[in-house]
Amino acid sequence: MMVKDFLNYLETIKGKSINTISAYKTDLSVFFKFMKIYKGYPVDDTLQFTEIPIDDLDTDFIKAIKLTDMYAFLSFAEKQRNNSNYARARKVATLKSFYNYLHNKAKVIENNPATELESPKINERHPIYLTLDQSITLLESLDKTNKNYQRDYCILVFFLNCGLRVSELCNIEISKIKGDTLTIIGKGNKERTIYLNSACIKALEQYLSVRDDSKATAVNKNYLFLSARNTPINKRTVEILVKKHISNAGFTNAKYTPHKLRHTAATLMYKHGNVDIRSLQNILGHESISTTEIYTHVDEDHLRDAVNSNPLSNL
Repeated sequence: MMVKDFLNYLETIKGKSINTISAYKTDLSVFFKFMKIYKGYPVDDTLQFTEIPIDDLDTDFIKAIKLTDMYAFLSFAEKQRNNSNYARARKVATLKSFYNYLHNKAKVIENNPATELESPKINERHPIYLTLDQSITLLESLDKTNKNYQRDYCILVFFLNCGLRVSELCNIEISKIKGDTLTIIGKGNKERTIYLNSACIKALEQYLSVRDDSKATAVNKNYLFLSARNTPINKRTVEILVKKHISNAGFTNAKYTPHKLRHTAATLMYKHGNVDIRSLQNILGHESISTTEIYTHVDEDHLRDAVNSNPLSNL
């Protein structure tokens, strides 16, 4: 089916990451399962929605899909699957990309119905983050008697100072660390350099001094952060340990996740480090600067000071 060809194109030509390709695959799978039902295609009534096959769909079926059908799908995603505006916006992006491929690359459709497909309005979000004092409290609250103290401390320091994504942290390789630089593969398989400050270097050295990789395989030895099973630490483990340490520090907000620590790093750099928005974009590995611009709205104290500095404020 053309979906497979499209996914191969994303991987081999566009260089999209595994996570991105997986997300596109999921979106298209849900889309075509819905379309089979919506367009009256014969479907076994005993099958659950997730079990509906889509490998029997041909070019004629795809050509028959109209813009109104796509909006019906977005309505289904909202009402039946409780998709947020963000989730539906991603589905719109998936459909646009897929149909653009069919029209401009595969040349299997003459008209692209997704051209006029509009994305749901996304309300402006302000990032959730820890303050400077809260970040210090978090680091100081770790139990130094815990066998994983040095590893967990290093993980938190890297999050709070480098603004890494969870997937980026899990895949850090020791061989990619040279002095105060760390090379990582970020979103979209794009390589970027992270600069390690003194806090990161100190935490790294302390962790490496106690890190035991004697039972790890030759391949796994190169991964910086290892689990209890001597395999590269995974995203779920990182999420659990971050949640545990944040809770132990006295912060009960369930929204504090590894990604919020990335927000914290970006916010602290912007508020306290005099980092311009372009530099912050490069540090975080954002493709679009509009993604980075959410951090320009967080410094309310700065805005308050700016207003109070008006020479007319004392009249």
